[in-house]
Amino acid sequence: MLYWFFSTLIAISERMNQHQPSFGNEYRIAVHELDDKVVARHGDQVIASSNAAKVMYETRFDPIIYFPKRDVMAVLRKSEGRKTFCPFKGTATYWDVDIAGTTIANGAWSYLNALPESHDIEGYVGFMPEVATGFDLHGNEIMSNSDGNISGPTIDWLIKEAWQCDSPEELTRALARKLLEDGLGLSRLSVMIWSLDPLIVAENYRWQRETDAVESFSPSYDLLENPAYVNSPMRHVANGLGGVRQHLDIEETEFEFPIMDDLKAKGATDYVAMPLPFSNGQINVMTLTSDNPAGFSTANLGMVFECTTVISRFYEVFALKQNAASLLGTYLGKRTGARVLGGEIRRGDGDEIDAAVLMCDLRNSSKWEAELDREAYLDLLNRFFELSTNVVNEYEGEVLKFIGDAVLAIFPVVGERASACQKAIGAANDIARQMQTLDVPGTGESAECAIGVAFGNVTYGNVGSGERLDFTVIGSAANVAARLGEVGKRLGHTIVTTGEIAAAQIDDLKPLGKVELHNVAEHVEAFVPAN
Repeated sequence: MLYWFFSTLIAISERMNQHQPSFGNEYRIAVHELDDKVVARHGDQVIASSNAAKVMYETRFDPIIYFPKRDVMAVLRKSEGRKTFCPFKGTATYWDVDIAGTTIANGAWSYLNALPESHDIEGYVGFMPEVATGFDLHGNEIMSNSDGNISGPTIDWLIKEAWQCDSPEELTRALARKLLEDGLGLSRLSVMIWSLDPLIVAENYRWQRETDAVESFSPSYDLLENPAYVNSPMRHVANGLGGVRQHLDIEETEFEFPIMDDLKAKGATDYVAMPLPFSNGQINVMTLTSDNPAGFSTANLGMVFECTTVISRFYEVFALKQNAASLLGTYLGKRTGARVLGGEIRRGDGDEIDAAVLMCDLRNSSKWEAELDREAYLDLLNRFFELSTNVVNEYEGEVLKFIGDAVLAIFPVVGERASACQKAIGAANDIARQMQTLDVPGTGESAECAIGVAFGNVTYGNVGSGERLDFTVIGSAANVAARLGEVGKRLGHTIVTTGEIAAAQIDDLKPLGKVELHNVAEHVEAFVPAN
């Protein structure tokens, strides 16, 4: 039975009547016809009785007795929604079992279209332990399993060396090489790992034997609507519908996925798509393609399925690192996120840096929030944030946070002070220019902003409580930048900056004179764009 997604195989002797199953370091599967009558009971009630029952032995699990469906006395009703897959038995159909007025959901299963390796149990029914609580074996002997040690290049590498891989690409290439070394007729291996990223839905790694190289892909969320994915084995597996095994060199096929025709045209003979489950239940996907005339052997493919949970753990470690970096970059910015990921996680951690600070505020925000419906207002706000962020990134700055309807960004000094100031003013000018194309829904008007830019020494690091921190900038420059935006609103200027910025040889600024800023002790010499 499928106690686990993709149950593993067993090695048994060819003669089982008088001998215990014998195991080497390979995987085999065997079905044995039972010579005498077998009765399955649920308590005192007979639920199946047959002279044609069979037993299947599987690696690391108790033998399972299968009954012809005609000899099942309990009422079976096809279960909705549950299917599991074994690469050697096929897709399992589950049955709800009615016993004495009680229904046991998914209490039995059968393979209605068994794969060749398990053809002998096609249509037969197996019972969950809570359904078949006992068996009368009469003259039959059910032998216990005796598992041997698993060995080989892939196992040895996973145990001793795989942890040294520095990237998922390196892991994918090394895994493919070891599978080849272990005897798999492998021509193509691909892995898809779901991401936690606002722009990237997954990371795909694909190795091909002809190049011995790994290609990486980072598709957007559009992938989920792309016909190439919608009609793919990867979607089938990722949606929990079970794995896929398809011999490509036969006319009759159970699965109709376009990629199989493409692979077959390139000489592929066998294809498997299997889940790589993460510890949080996330189902990722690994696919194997063979061009060996005989396809994948039971022994070698069984070894792969025995290792999938270990392989998943290595990819999960990389995914956790990537997701952490992605989430920190999303919520804190790439530069700040990298610092937090690098260990700056305690209150007070940080540096004093020289930087240009930009504060950009959406003007008339309260008016638009009152006049627009909530969805339209949020759309306007998000488009404003996206516009501002894209421009700041283009000028090598970093958006630290969104504060209500405002954007706080910094341009740290890297090399020359003047360069940071010029980048900040360049970003301010571009934001102001692009705002002219930002329409307010349903009004025929363009949105406007107020931008303040200041320069100074700020503390760039963690502030907050012991358990709840914020990575931000603290210092006069941040306060002045915010207050200059207020001056711009009052005096009708989109951009207002300081003398420190103007001193950076920026020609298109003109003096506005000294201005009084709220909560700033001294008047500030202000400048505005000349045009």
